[in-house]
Amino acid sequence: MTTITIVRTAAVCALALTTTLIGCATRPSVTSTATAPGGPPAAATPAAADSAAAPAIVVEEQREVVVVERPDPASFTENPNVKPVYFDFDRYEIRDGDTRTLETDASWLKTNDMLVLIEGQCDERGTDAYNLALGDRRARAAMNYLVAQGVASDRISIVSYGKERPVCTEHTEACWALNRRAHILVKPRG
Repeated sequence: MTTITIVRTAAVCALALTTTLIGCATRPSVTSTATAPGGPPAAATPAAADSAAAPAIVVEEQREVVVVERPDPASFTENPNVKPVYFDFDRYEIRDGDTRTLETDASWLKTNDMLVLIEGQCDERGTDAYNLALGDRRARAAMNYLVAQGVASDRISIVSYGKERPVCTEHTEACWALNRRAHILVKPRG
């Protein structure tokens, strides 16, 4: 065996041994003995005998809950420097032409310290629940694109209005196309 093979083998063995001895820190093991209804404990094995002698220890993880105040959508306004992006029927993928719009929006947002609210909106077709979910996916798609362009995610909030806030109320494809959008609003930080 070469020296490299010996070192690799030793490293793999050490890692396996460490994992076996330490285990997973987020899942403490709990040992208990099974008791048949109305009967004595199950047959004692060496592990069961050890657990009967020592009480089981249950570790409860406590996680800090951070409550973030939801921004008031009424406090955000339109800005001519950020434009909405539009979506095809029943879709939430950013279209090629709208990527340029979002890149321009991102450039402006990176140089201006503003909070961003992205409203996901849909046309009137579909159920309320479906359109709320689709509006959320549209807002998230726009948010993810802006974040990928370098806009800090902690500045962006999203909300879905589904079909509840149409910009056009005619029952035509041209009108519906205007309602399928991610509408971007801003407000000064602070």
